[in-house]
Amino acid sequence: MSVRLMVVDDHRLLAEALASALKLRGHRVLAAAAPSGGAAELVISRAPEVCLLGTATPAEPGVFDPVVRIKREKPQIAVVVLGPVPSPRGIASAFAAGASGYVRHDERIEGVERAMVKARAGEAAVAPQLLTQSFAELLNPAAEPDDEGARLLQMLTPREVEVLVRVAEGEDTRLIAAGMGIAPSTARTHVQRVLMKLGVGSRLEAAALAARTGLLDRAGGGAP
Repeated sequence: MSVRLMVVDDHRLLAEALASALKLRGHRVLAAAAPSGGAAELVISRAPEVCLLGTATPAEPGVFDPVVRIKREKPQIAVVVLGPVPSPRGIASAFAAGASGYVRHDERIEGVERAMVKARAGEAAVAPQLLTQSFAELLNPAAEPDDEGARLLQMLTPREVEVLVRVAEGEDTRLIAAGMGIAPSTARTHVQRVLMKLGVGSRLEAAALAARTGLLDRAGGGAP
C-alpha cells in the first residue's frame, strides 16, 4: 500500500538513501531534505501523509519542537521519529510532542515501512519493548541516570567497537584497513555502519560522542 511521505533528516546522505529505498518499494516520497532548521515549515507546506523525521539527540530539550508545530498546524500528518537507541524518556518525549512512532536508525527497511503504515492508520508505531521501557522508566525513575555509553556500546559488534576506537585515535580508512587486516572498502563499510548506529554524521562527531559518553573507556581499548 503506497504511502505519500517525506523524509527529513540533518544527514542528507541518510535521508536520500532512505527515500530512494522507499521509492523502490512503491511509496511516493515528496522530498528528502536536510535542513538545519525549518523542518516544520517544509513538512507543513508539503502536507504528506507521513513524515519520517530524523534526530540524533532524542533527549535534548526542544528537539521535538518541529513535531509539536507540525501537529498543531497539520494534525492529519503522522510523524515518525527516526533516531538512535533512545532513552525511555526520549521516546516518551517524542510521543508527548505528538509523534505517532519512533524507529531506530538501524532498523531494517521493512521495519520502517511497517511503522509508516501503522502511523498512517493512526496506530502507535513503536516496538513494544521500547514502549514498555518508556512507561516503566516514567513510572519508576531509575536512581541513577541512564548510562548512554553502555547503551551505545551494546549496539556495536566487537569489530565495530575496534573501528570506533581507531576512528577516535584519528586513523583514516587506509590505516584502519591495514591495522585490522581488511580491505579498505570493508573498513569504509564498517565506519559507515558505526556512524549510522551512533546516529552521527561524521567521524569527528562519532569520536566526540564516544568521549562524552565514556564509550571508549567501557570498550577497554577496543576489541581484539
